[in-house]
Amino acid sequence: MTFPARPVLLACALLCLGIAPVRAMAQADKAPAATDKDKDKNAQKPADDKSAFPPLPPEAHAQQTIELDGKTLHYTVTVGALPVRDSDGKVAGEVVVTAYTMEGANRPVTFAFNGGPGAASVYLNFGAIGPKHLDAGNEGDSPSDPINLVDNPGTWLDFTDLVFIDPIGTGFSRSKVSEAESKKLFYSTEPDIQYLSRIVYDWLVKNDRLSSRKYLVGESYGGFRGPRITHYLQSQLGVAMNGVVLVSPYLNPTIENDGDLSPLPWMMTLPSITAAHLEREKKLTPEAMADVIAYTQGEYATTLLKGRADEGATQKMIAHVTELTGLDPVFVKFSGGRIETGAYLREVHREEGKLGSVYDSNVTSFDPFPFAPEQRANDPILASIIAPLTTAMVDFVTRTVGWKVDARYNALSFEVNRLWDRDAELRRGSVPDLREAVAADPKLRVMIVHGWNDLSCPFMGSVLTVDQMPVMGDPTRVSVHEFPGGHMFYTRNDSRLALRKDVMEMYAKH
Repeated sequence: MTFPARPVLLACALLCLGIAPVRAMAQADKAPAATDKDKDKNAQKPADDKSAFPPLPPEAHAQQTIELDGKTLHYTVTVGALPVRDSDGKVAGEVVVTAYTMEGANRPVTFAFNGGPGAASVYLNFGAIGPKHLDAGNEGDSPSDPINLVDNPGTWLDFTDLVFIDPIGTGFSRSKVSEAESKKLFYSTEPDIQYLSRIVYDWLVKNDRLSSRKYLVGESYGGFRGPRITHYLQSQLGVAMNGVVLVSPYLNPTIENDGDLSPLPWMMTLPSITAAHLEREKKLTPEAMADVIAYTQGEYATTLLKGRADEGATQKMIAHVTELTGLDPVFVKFSGGRIETGAYLREVHREEGKLGSVYDSNVTSFDPFPFAPEQRANDPILASIIAPLTTAMVDFVTRTVGWKVDARYNALSFEVNRLWDRDAELRRGSVPDLREAVAADPKLRVMIVHGWNDLSCPFMGSVLTVDQMPVMGDPTRVSVHEFPGGHMFYTRNDSRLALRKDVMEMYAKH
């Protein structure tokens, strides 16, 4: 992702580092040989015409069970596609949805989106809240580890049905129009929000669930989508969400100001860098982080604002930042106590010849280019997580559920990210929509959740943002929660269980 120039939020969504998607067999490799008649017919079509693709199969269902808290839960998995239509009513794309539902009256339903732009919902599905879990994304995990889907003790399925939505170009979802038309209909801020909101509406109507309590969860750029989809559904489609959970959200790009004049960029990253150091020292606690946050919002911020006007305060700040982060004193000195994310990720594990991940700097991989002036290798977490998640999802959908699709699967689509329009609406962020949605509905609750170690979407950005929002009724309606771990903190078993507990308590308030 290329939102701001500096890398603090540059990597906020899963495509931030420009990692190409896992290779898969192209459709052309599977297609039968074309006849002369076919060649003449196809010669009249644009080079990027999608009409020759095999159709997606009809909806498929599978009955499954999970053992959770000593109980056996029976649920249905449904995989199928919903159409997206253009202004003339023609089908312009197909959005693939994976739903987990259980029998029972008054079941809430939760819609889940990941980010990117260009990431499928498999990260939330198999990583965080779905009934199956795949261990991936932690220190020491390998992309060639055996695939083992197990019951997820952190699933939300016992208290809400779950609907995972893959935007166009991700997962098996696809555009049926040209690249130029796809950019207009799908790959910019407002159209993205509008068609995905309509998918939520269409699923509710199709499944007779308009009267259910409704929730939305979005991760990373999905966290950017969350407030905007909520507000659009509320104000344009007449569908009100009861609650929203924003996971490591890319929420407020406007907070990313000039780091030469504003302390905000450095205030956002210092607590996450300190959290990673505390974790390595086995000293990471909520109490320790409360002290770090207080220092960041107080003495650190005022010292940065003073600049050279108070040299004594600057030297004291550099010494304290060195202590907080555990970094080389010379490195901190020549950084001026302002720890730039890219430089930190190469410095923190340099003696081991390793790189830290922007999503969790305590997850590492060897640096194959240690003497290059800038990082040239893939991010350690992305390099290890794409293959197992892709393999697990394709096997689950095609073999377990029986949705026999003839298409490649994009857990992470470089093409979508390349085509995305970084427009003014994107740079505006989602905070105005968040404020309006909360103001319009006095019962709407919003939970913003982060991992302490995340440097792609640092938790401090959400803390600073929420602290500037007006209190609209109950001050706890919009809250920020932090957990051990990084951008995908839910890969840690204890953090995933803690998230489940907090979310369950929020749902119980309705």
